[in-house]
This record gives sequence, C-alpha cells and structure tokens, in this order.
Amino acid sequence: VAEVGPAEHERILREIESTDTNCIGPTLRSVYDGQDHGLFMDKLEGRIRNHDREIEKMCNHHFQGFVDSITELLKVRGEAQKLKVQKEEIRQCRLQQRNIATTIDKLTHCLPGTNIVLCDFNPVRICQPAVFYPRYYPALRTLEQLEGSCLPQAGSYRFCAIMAENIPRLRTHIRDVSMSDLKDFLESIRKHSDKIGETAMKQVFLNDWNSVVTELFTQNESRLLVNSLIPTQVFRMCICFTQGARDTFENYYRKQRRKQARLVLQPHSNMHETLEGYRHYFNQIVGFFVVEDHILHTTQGLVNRAYVEELWELALSKTIAALRTHSSYCTDPDLILDLKNLIVLFADTLQGYGFPVNQLFDMLLEMRDQYGEILLKKWNQSFRQILDQDNYSPIPVASPEEYQRIAGQCPFQDPELDKMPFPKKLPFSEFVPKVYSQLKEFIYACLKYSEDLHLSSTEIDDMIRKSTNLLLTRTLSHCLHYAIKKKNVGLAELVQIIINTTHLEQSCHYLEEFISNITNVPPDTINATKLYGTSTFKDARHAAEEEIYTNLNKKIDQFLQLADYDWMAAQGGGQASDYLSDLIAFLCSTFAVFTHLPGKVAQTACMSACKHLSTSLLQLLLEADVRQVSMGALQQFNVDVKECERFARAGPVPGFQGDTLLLAFIDLRQLLDLFTQWDWSTYLADYGRPTCKYLRVNPHTALALLEKMKDTSRKNNMFAQFRKNERDKQKLIDTVVKQLRNLIQHVDK
Repeated sequence: VAEVGPAEHERILREIESTDTNCIGPTLRSVYDGQDHGLFMDKLEGRIRNHDREIEKMCNHHFQGFVDSITELLKVRGEAQKLKVQKEEIRQCRLQQRNIATTIDKLTHCLPGTNIVLCDFNPVRICQPAVFYPRYYPALRTLEQLEGSCLPQAGSYRFCAIMAENIPRLRTHIRDVSMSDLKDFLESIRKHSDKIGETAMKQVFLNDWNSVVTELFTQNESRLLVNSLIPTQVFRMCICFTQGARDTFENYYRKQRRKQARLVLQPHSNMHETLEGYRHYFNQIVGFFVVEDHILHTTQGLVNRAYVEELWELALSKTIAALRTHSSYCTDPDLILDLKNLIVLFADTLQGYGFPVNQLFDMLLEMRDQYGEILLKKWNQSFRQILDQDNYSPIPVASPEEYQRIAGQCPFQDPELDKMPFPKKLPFSEFVPKVYSQLKEFIYACLKYSEDLHLSSTEIDDMIRKSTNLLLTRTLSHCLHYAIKKKNVGLAELVQIIINTTHLEQSCHYLEEFISNITNVPPDTINATKLYGTSTFKDARHAAEEEIYTNLNKKIDQFLQLADYDWMAAQGGGQASDYLSDLIAFLCSTFAVFTHLPGKVAQTACMSACKHLSTSLLQLLLEADVRQVSMGALQQFNVDVKECERFARAGPVPGFQGDTLLLAFIDLRQLLDLFTQWDWSTYLADYGRPTCKYLRVNPHTALALLEKMKDTSRKNNMFAQFRKNERDKQKLIDTVVKQLRNLIQHVDK
C-alpha cells in the first residue's frame, strides 16, 4: 500500500465532509490501510474542532431566534386548544339547534294550542322568585291558565303531561319562597321602622300639614320611602294565592306584627332621662303604622281597616300610659316643653295618615298642669335669688340712657322725677324690674306650651292668665313673705319692700295688656280671667307693714330693757332718762326714712310705735317685780313720759291732725296726773261720767300702783309715824285704797 501523505489526508477529509454516508466506506478504508492513520486522526480531530467552532458560532448567532420560535410555538399550542374547545361548543350548539329545529318542525304539526302552552309555560319555568318578585302574580295566573285552557287544548303529548305534573310543584315552590320572603320582609320592616318613622316625622316638621296638597304629597313621599327601604314588596304577591294560602299569609303576617307592636310599644326604663329616648320611641311607633297604612292602601286582604284601627287603639292606650308614667319623673321645664313639641309632631304625623289622636292632645292638656307646676318651682328659685341678691336701695341713675334702659324693663312713669336733673334715684330697688321681667318670661314660657295644641285664642289667654295668677298668688307671694319674715331684715329693707310692691301693683295693668297683646284677646272680654296681682302685692305690702310695726315694737322693747329706774328714789331728776333719749332719737331717724312710704303707712307705723311705747311704759311701772314705787321715782317716770309727749307734738310723721298722736299717751298721762296731783277726790267723784277728767284711768291700774306707793310710805316713815302729816297721809292712802276697792267691786258687778 502506497504511503498516504498530507495532501491525501485533506482529500479524504473533503470526501468525508461531502460524500454521502453510504459511499464513505471506501474512503475510510484507504485511511486504515495506510500507515499514517494516526496522523490522519489528528487532522480529523482538528477538522472536527473547526467545525464545532463554526457550529457554535452559528448557534450563538441564531439562539434568540430559536427562543422566539419556541415561544411562538407554545402560543400556537394554547390557541389551538381554545379552538378545539370552541369547536366542541359549536358542535354542541349546532346539535341543539338541529334538535330545536327538529322539535319546532314536529310541534308545528301538532294541535294549534301547543304554541300557546310552550309560550306560557316557559316564563313560569324560568321565573326565579329571588330575582323577579313582581312576576309571582303573573306566573301564578299563567299556571291557572295552563291548567284551565292551554294544556287541554295542546293535546295528550308527553311534554304536556310533564308540564301538568310540574304545575303543583311550581305553585308550592312559589308559595314557600313567598313565605320565606314574607319573613324577611317582616324582619326588614322591624329593623327599618325607626328610620321610616324618623323620616315621616321630619316630613311633617318641614311641611305644612294644614294644606291638603302638601299632606297628600307628604304621605306619598313616605310611602315611597317605605318602598326604597323595603324593596321586596312582599305584600304585593300575597294576594295571588288561593283562599287557603292567602289566609295563611294574612294570619301569619298579623300575628307577627302584633308581636312587633308589643315590642315597639314597650318603652325603655330610662326613656324619661333624655329627649332622644322619647324620640326613638316615637320614631318606632310612627314607622310601624306608616308601614301598616302603606300596606292597607296597596294590598287587598293582607290587612284591613278594622285590624289597623285595633292596633292603633292598643298603641294609643299604651303610649299614653307610658308617657304619663315617664313624664311624671321630669323636673326640667325645657325637657317638658321639648317633649310636648315632640308629642305634637308625633300626633300630627299619625293624624296625617288618618289615625285619631284626640286622646294625645287631651294628655298634653294634662301635662300642661305638670309643666305649670315645674315652672312655678323654677320661678320660685328665680324670685328667691332676686330677693336675696337685692340691696333694697333706690336705683341710682346717672344718665338718660340708663334711665331709659331701666324704664324699658318695667313700666314706670313719674313726671316729677323726669324733671329732676341727673344723677338721680328711682324710688324702687333692682328687684322691681327684675321681677317684672321674670313675670313676662313666665308668660312667654306658658305661651310656648300652648302653641300647636289646636286651642283657640281665648283658651290660650285663659290658660296663661290662670297660670300667671298662680305665679302671683302662690309663688311670688310666698317669696315676698319669705323676704319679709327673713331673719335680720331691717326697717329700711321693709320700707323698700313696701315701695317696691306698690310699684309692682301699679304695673299689673301693663301686665294685663302684655298678655292681651300676645294672645290677641282684649282684657275686657266677657268671662276673661283677671289677674290677682293687685291683691298679691297688697297682701305682701300689708305683711311688710305689719312686720315694720312688729320690728319697731321689738326695737322699742330692746331700748326699754335698758331702763334702770330707782323705784325708791326720794325725788325725780330734771331730765329724761338716757335710754328714753336714745329711743326717741332712734324713732326720729327711723321715721325720717318713712318719707317715701304712703302717708297712711307712715302714720300707722308712728301711731303703733307710740301706743306700744305707752303700753310698755305702763307695764314697766306695774311689773310684779316692782313692788314699791316712791313719789320721787314716779316724778322721774313723769319726766320721761313728758319727753315722749314732746316727741309726739313735734310731728315725726306728717299728716296727723292736731294732737292726734298725743292720744297714744293719754292713758299714761291721766294716770300720772292723778298720782302727781293727788286728785283722788275728783277721780272718785266723776268716775263713770263721759266728761270725767281721768276717764282713761282704770281703777284696777290705779289700785295696783297705789298699793305699791302705800307700802313705800309705810317703810319710809316707820320712825315718823307719829308725825301728824304723815299719819294723815297714810290714812288718806288707806281711805283711797278702800274706796277704789269698793269702786272696783261695784264696777265688776
């Protein structure tokens, strides 16, 4: 075998690369027959490596395209799967179409009624109660038509028999679903009653119920609200059943609604604490009856007028009982007023739906008395506070603006005061304008309650006047007497109270006009109630006057307690006792304050004080503890009485005629004159005659004082009893005593 060289190796490699695999055998044999096949193998491996590198380069160059191709293939596979599914659906649809076409073709050859049967039965079959509530009624009507006419006309086909068998099942199914929906409906209206009632009452509040058009509009709007909150409208389908099924629905509905009514009418135990408690209670009741009224007007047979009226009678009695109980706990007039307005709104709302509410307005008139009592308690506190905080001094006025401001709070006219320059003082204290303002506020409060109660102007006027009379005669009168009888009240305060009550009494006429203006009822109307303010303020003024008299007497008694007479004095002093001088000075300063009082009041106070002073001095002289009285002590006592008489003559209070005030001391004066002048013969001789000089001297009083002087004469003259003058005097005293005793015995008989 010839030696194979490198060139031959190249040729063989080219043949291997280019020759078909079936002809490569001879080429390879030539390699193995040669001696340098190892060298050939090296070149073959080198060539293979070159090709591998070229292949790798080519793969790298075409790799992304390869990946994209794979991705496209995967997408094609998914689409191919969809096409496969669609193909199957199309095949099924075409199969159904062929079946339907075949069925229609066959049925067209049946009796004419077959088309009607199929057209009617299909809506019944596909009717889904959960979606098509309004189709319950037409579906049941269709079933009746199928049973009665369509199926008999269609013939005795198998599908007709199947349909006839399914009709009772469909009817039962609709009934069961309807009952379930009725239960859902009842639960829904129970939950939404509060919202329905709240909306209905708001509509009444915002609209004019006196307008028939507005009333009808509001009612329709409320019914639309029921539909919007309760979209099931189960009550519309309940009329579609046979009589037996309808009775079942009606009985079930009424039984459940009665249970709901009992729950709605049961108020919470703390309902009276807030207005919201009452509001929630009313909203539920209104919502309940709005639904009942709606069902009554939109259905036939589910409820009737008698049933609704029976429920309303029950609700009305329980509501009134609950309101009477809970409102009785209320002590806040503002809450009572808000509750009254809420009850009026509640009544007007239900009256707009045709429910009788006269009993509610009767109850509101009962609550008016409770409201009035609460107002009286509130105003009692206001009056007490005004009287406690008043300084009981005339109001100083520095400018015309201030004068007009005060005059605007209460009626006041004084031409003489108007002429005086500023600054000046009004005669009354702050409590006059404040009390008058409170009286007006009370009248406004009474008027607020009477609004919307369907009362006439005359009834409102009468109610306000009666309530105001109670305020005046009971509350204000009690407060004024409290202020008058209060401890540590001084004479100046009592004088100011008299002045204040005088001005308030004069303002009663304006108060009458004020009530007439707000009620539009003239005060001179026949049978119109009159205000008792005049008597109230007169009584208070008289009480203050009596308290002045009492306080003056107490003050006089305090001065008299300072009296320290030497009842055994040998002779009297030349001037009045210190305690009496102080007492006279006090009386002078006190009566100077009385210049603003009505003349008769000041005169009565002065006369009362003088009489009490005279009586007290006499009692002081006749006290049991004073067992002996000397002539010297009696002379000093006479000086003090003369000082009292000098005070009376000076006219501490203008208006007394002549020596009228001196008459207060006439008893004491005649008694002292009788003893100091020792004019017993005149007294005993003229006693009992109208012209008697000592007409005011009581023999009992004279005897008591003479007994004290007799004991003194004996004690002081025990060593001088043998003197003729003293003995004669003692005999004279004994004789006078004996004659007085005889006179007393004769008078007593």
